[in-house]
Amino acid sequence: MAGALTIVLGVLAVALAVYCGTDPFKHSSMADFPGFEVFKVELPHWSELPTAKDRDNKLQKAEIKFMNQVQGPESVAFDPLGRGPYTGVADGRVLFWDGSAWKDFAWTSPNRSELCDPKPSAFSYLKHEHICGRPLGIRFDKKTGDMYIADAYFGLLKVGPEGGLATPLTTEAEGVPMKFTNDLDIDEEGNIYFTDSSYNYQRRNFIQLIFTGEPSGRLLKYDPKTKETTVLLRDLQFPNGVSLSKDGSFFVFCEGSRGRLSRYWLKGEKAGTTDVFTILPGFPDNIRTNEKGEFWVAIHCRRSVYAHLMSQWTHVRKFLMKLPIPAKYHYLMQIGGRLHAIILKYGPNGELLEILEDSQGKVVRAASEVEEKDGKLWIGSVLMPFIAVY
Repeated sequence: MAGALTIVLGVLAVALAVYCGTDPFKHSSMADFPGFEVFKVELPHWSELPTAKDRDNKLQKAEIKFMNQVQGPESVAFDPLGRGPYTGVADGRVLFWDGSAWKDFAWTSPNRSELCDPKPSAFSYLKHEHICGRPLGIRFDKKTGDMYIADAYFGLLKVGPEGGLATPLTTEAEGVPMKFTNDLDIDEEGNIYFTDSSYNYQRRNFIQLIFTGEPSGRLLKYDPKTKETTVLLRDLQFPNGVSLSKDGSFFVFCEGSRGRLSRYWLKGEKAGTTDVFTILPGFPDNIRTNEKGEFWVAIHCRRSVYAHLMSQWTHVRKFLMKLPIPAKYHYLMQIGGRLHAIILKYGPNGELLEILEDSQGKVVRAASEVEEKDGKLWIGSVLMPFIAVY
């Protein structure tokens, strides 16, 4: 009897191994990337991660605005005349709030069709994002009123103050096409600093990019005078938000996988070099500088012990990625089981000044960007169907 049981268990083990190895029904989170590799993520020791918390969960006092009127409003901006907000949404448009209603302002794809019509959730658009476009970071040139857009699929674009179809400025660097253009900022001379989160994975596969930890991200500069795109840094792990310091001597950018802000010096003896600005407690998205020169950082969620261990244990992570487990379940493990937004404010030297949190995800479940205006924080989210105001 024991021998028969051993044989049965052995057969089951072999069958499970074959099933996981071949994934015949394409259930694994990496089914579309059969040759994928995983990479170790450079992180400080767990004991060195920031532990400061907002015990009062102040973000739960935020006001939810425009519920179900905007899907996935990642970036929030106001024009040089103070009008807005403007925001890019999941169907590929940039919308403008005129004080009473949302109006179409701009769009990034020249191939819009009924595929881009309203859908019930931000995730509903993933399948056709490459057709409809996905505006992520948006910024206004305060001198000209032009809007610059980082679209995940169509690169860096510009549209005039009257809106309309945005004009592409650049879609590649060093002959390598951008696959995941993400955020940007503009200096006083009109140079644009922006991120390409990956030259291998598109935004609709952002979960796979997180899982692999692939260092295929780049930090880029576009010169509007020469129309040249320069690679400032390469081999980054999910670079995302970008924001200039008030004096323009440097800008900070984040690497989502590494959970940190880095500083890229533009002026002075350190020009052209980088250093770590601060270590973050979780997975950052966009960064925005306020009028005082302080930096607001939006963080999707805290880094869980599971996520920390998986970032180091590459063999275990690769094995789990091959199991017939949908990506969303891996993602839930990665974020500790539920969405829970955090926003942090840092001083110009990297000192933590303020922390606002919704640790239960009751009101502000996710945050992608924080725009400070007239004493209020406008909080966008690439995942949620609203904008929160604190």
